[in-house]
Amino acid sequence: MLILDSVIPELMKDEEKRFTYVEMKFFEMWWRNQSDKMKEDVRGLISSGRLEILNAGWSMHDEACPHYEDMINNMWQGHEFAKRELGAVPSIGWQIDPFGHSNTNARLMAEMGFDAFFFARLDFQDKEKRLADKEMEYIWRPSWEELGERGQIFTHALYAHYSAPSGFDFDTLNTDDAIVDDERLTSYNVDKKASQLYDHFYH
Repeated sequence: MLILDSVIPELMKDEEKRFTYVEMKFFEMWWRNQSDKMKEDVRGLISSGRLEILNAGWSMHDEACPHYEDMINNMWQGHEFAKRELGAVPSIGWQIDPFGHSNTNARLMAEMGFDAFFFARLDFQDKEKRLADKEMEYIWRPSWEELGERGQIFTHALYAHYSAPSGFDFDTLNTDDAIVDDERLTSYNVDKKASQLYDHFYH
């Protein structure tokens, strides 16, 4: 909830900033204590696309063990809140922390109308092969025989788990150098950082 307390005012101050939020239970805990004015401001941020709601499950549900009804109920509760209170209808599935990803989940997200599904955790051998074959992005067709295109979804497995690229983690616990674009400073490094980021994505 402290995240929202700090992010929302920053979004209100600077129209260039964007933020993405995922789990509705935590959002609801924050939302219930907000004024009508704050709620209207937040709805405005969402409608302008500056505060984007992804996934919108009540939580980022486990995929490996639960019954499919649990998955559906989790998503229904979150989506109902997002639509009713925020006017938000998510189009991207975002499951970066569950341990394992099931065909059932991919099928459900396709049938919920998501345009894409992003996830982080996959078996290290699967990841090594996908990286080597450049197949981290693919069309997942978990129930092709039954549903055809209605059951397929564009899927992307994250390259660096859910961490920033090496050299670009600016969390306070990390020691990566900040980007300095003032040429008058001896710590100027924007050319080096730009090249480093280019190499990360294109090599």
